[in-house]
Amino acid sequence: FFMKSHLTSFTTKQMTSFSLVANTSFVVITLVIFSLGDAFHAVSSKRITKTSTRLFLSRVTPKKKKLQSFTRYLEVECWKQSEMRDLEPVLQAIGDACKQINLLVQRAQTDDLYGEASPDGETNVQGEVQQKLDTLCNTIFLQAFCGCSSSIAAVASEEEDVTRSCADIMGDSAFAAGDYIAVFDPIDGSKNIDSSLPVGSIFGIYRNSELVDNPFLQDGSSGLVAAGYCLFSATTVLVVTLGSGVHGFTLDPDKGVFLHTHKDIRIPSAGPIYSFNEANYHDFHEPVKRYLNALKEGSSSVGIRCNARYVGALVADVHNVLINGGIYGYPATRINPNGKLRLLYECCPVAMIMEQAGGAASTGTGRILDVQPTEIHQRVPTFVGSIENVFELDQFFEYYENDSPEK
Repeated sequence: FFMKSHLTSFTTKQMTSFSLVANTSFVVITLVIFSLGDAFHAVSSKRITKTSTRLFLSRVTPKKKKLQSFTRYLEVECWKQSEMRDLEPVLQAIGDACKQINLLVQRAQTDDLYGEASPDGETNVQGEVQQKLDTLCNTIFLQAFCGCSSSIAAVASEEEDVTRSCADIMGDSAFAAGDYIAVFDPIDGSKNIDSSLPVGSIFGIYRNSELVDNPFLQDGSSGLVAAGYCLFSATTVLVVTLGSGVHGFTLDPDKGVFLHTHKDIRIPSAGPIYSFNEANYHDFHEPVKRYLNALKEGSSSVGIRCNARYVGALVADVHNVLINGGIYGYPATRINPNGKLRLLYECCPVAMIMEQAGGAASTGTGRILDVQPTEIHQRVPTFVGSIENVFELDQFFEYYENDSPEK
């Protein structure tokens, strides 16, 4: 009665205004309620999503292994071998150089690092057209070897026509009195990068002997004290030997450090892999042809039919053989009678690693580390791998070397 008596006192126009305000208020209140509901739902969903993500990652992400770092390994090994202590900063610098090159390899496409270094197509001493990455990686290794300490007196690189003193590279005569010299191939298989295939770096460290006119021209068995390579592939692996076994270190992408993942690597005495560029088969000498046929037929002393695995980058192919066993070969051909691999900074470092791992390295007629170099960029036929495989290959050379290709 009270409401009715008051409502009758309003005019029609006032009643219309009142109804409009009431309806508008109802709509506003309804929108606010829905907005609050959506906001609550969004917050709840976000919390649930974050919680679910954490639970999922906790299930699929494995715990980190407790592994020794490369730095700590060097500290211990160089303490155990007092004669290697001067090389500790050098080897540490090599590890850092490999990290830099790893980044360059990964960024090659996005940072326009593909292609030839010179628009004129200039070649290096090997007659090969230098790639952009070749020159960048060469500079990184020069600075690593010469800039880390005064232990290295001079270097020889695949990318340089002649050897260079560290005094010249660093612009300071204080770097000329080191007890060691270094050799390296800064980036092996750089053309593979265009196809996102593995590449690698190789290095060796020799004593700076005063007993020879040119310390770079000494055989590996008497002068080589350390060697290694870095493989840039699905993982980045640094393999080194200081003359007391072979050890491998994998780059942890989270921590940015090399961790000791492969302790005291030992190559199987015989293996099922052969890694040759069989496109050159008809240019190989008869012993190599017969040996490859025996591997494929299963009639070799290994006793199994072998599988071909060939990437086209020395480091990648050698690493595969080192881990799984077998043989890698780059024989002489009619076009390249001495093969294509360089003795000083490719063959000898790889040979030292293989022998330290229990394998063998041969030219087909003798041990690679016993070859006396006559020039910096000398090439030799190369066969490295499991000791049984390499020994059998040498026997094929002994028995069939004089056979003509027609036979």
